[in-house]
Amino acid sequence: MSTPTILIVDDEEIFLLSLKNSLVRLGYDVVSATNGREALDLLKERTVDLAITDLNMPEINGIELMLLVKELHPSIPIIVFTARGSVESAVDAIRQGAFDYLEKPFDPQIFEVVLRRALAFGRLSDENELMRGHYSELHSFQNIVTQSPVMRKVLELAARMAASPGTTISLTGESGVGKEVLARAIHFASGGLPGNFVAVNCAAIPESLMESELFGHVRGAFTGADRDREGKFSLAKGGTILLDEIGDMPLALQAKLLRVLEERTYEKIGSNTSLPAIFRVIAATHRNLAGQAQSGTFREDLFYRINVVPITIPPLRERKEDIPLLVEYFLGLFRRHQGKVLPGVSKKSMELLASYAWPGNIRELRNALEYATIMVNDELIRPEHLRLPITQQTISSTQDNETIDYHVSLPVGGHSLAAILDDFTGKILEITLDRCNGNKSRAASILKVNRKIFYR
Repeated sequence: MSTPTILIVDDEEIFLLSLKNSLVRLGYDVVSATNGREALDLLKERTVDLAITDLNMPEINGIELMLLVKELHPSIPIIVFTARGSVESAVDAIRQGAFDYLEKPFDPQIFEVVLRRALAFGRLSDENELMRGHYSELHSFQNIVTQSPVMRKVLELAARMAASPGTTISLTGESGVGKEVLARAIHFASGGLPGNFVAVNCAAIPESLMESELFGHVRGAFTGADRDREGKFSLAKGGTILLDEIGDMPLALQAKLLRVLEERTYEKIGSNTSLPAIFRVIAATHRNLAGQAQSGTFREDLFYRINVVPITIPPLRERKEDIPLLVEYFLGLFRRHQGKVLPGVSKKSMELLASYAWPGNIRELRNALEYATIMVNDELIRPEHLRLPITQQTISSTQDNETIDYHVSLPVGGHSLAAILDDFTGKILEITLDRCNGNKSRAASILKVNRKIFYR
């Protein structure tokens, strides 16, 4: 680990020299400046791990310098010193972004503790920025694979809305089409949203707990509330909250959500203090909210409020040209996660995947492929590895020829070859007709015979 570099700024040169010598003895690299402008010039030329500044300095005071430093290097922790400490200046320094506040003269042991904590915080902040960058790249629009014209239009609209972080978005589509995946991509493409992405499944939370889950509560708000609790709205501050399956939200809570969206404030349960609703709302559902609004099971005014920008994600069966791309994308993931070669899928398997209706959409496709990759060992994935509920159509169009065990009983009094062949042909016709649920035209097509011959 490299030696941390610390910047100290103070207009009292004796104190500055003394503090610099102390830090050097502790093993740190130190750069110093006697005023704010000199400090800013130093930061343009090199990076530091921690800044320590006096609060009361001419021209640029400590808080002004701190704000300017944060513009250049947002993750640098800053400790503020002052010889004329007060509660008001301490609170103001912390509110403006200082990591900690110490009054001169300070206790050397306390200073060392604060120093180590500040440097550890700075390292964590840097790691968090790296992880956020990696996470942002992982959930970017570029990782949503498609060659479907319809899906490309969806992504174009979503990317355009990412540039408008104050706008509420409504995502609709069947279960498994990737509504949360698209919501994350919108969030991470929104440069003005430095906060968290928080997903809430409204269908999975009991009605009695949902209000507390979203709004949070204060101690004593209800029986069992033995401490303050932050809600999802608080966790999403500065970011995005995804209200998944919003069509299952209770009507009473819908009215409170409408107020949040209209007034951009909310209150914890049991509190009279209004908190700012500083987050983007993305509502997602597989239900027909317009129909629910007409039937009275969803508030009409809330429907119009969240339906500002509706984005509908098409089901996989309507963009089957994406299936080969998705197959290769998921196989790439499983190769890395499972450490297998996974050469790919057989031609028959790809035909099966392309012809299947995928009622569970992309989620079902991923699950089928993950199961198949577990079952194979460095071989092509074949139809028997996919564990799909095979329909009549997929059987007739993709399954390998079926072997039928048919026993011929020879009559004692003799028989003719034509009679045996007629009997065998009749059995084949019966099996094929049964496979096609009595559809004679379909059965004739499978056997590649004229329909009239089949009827005869």
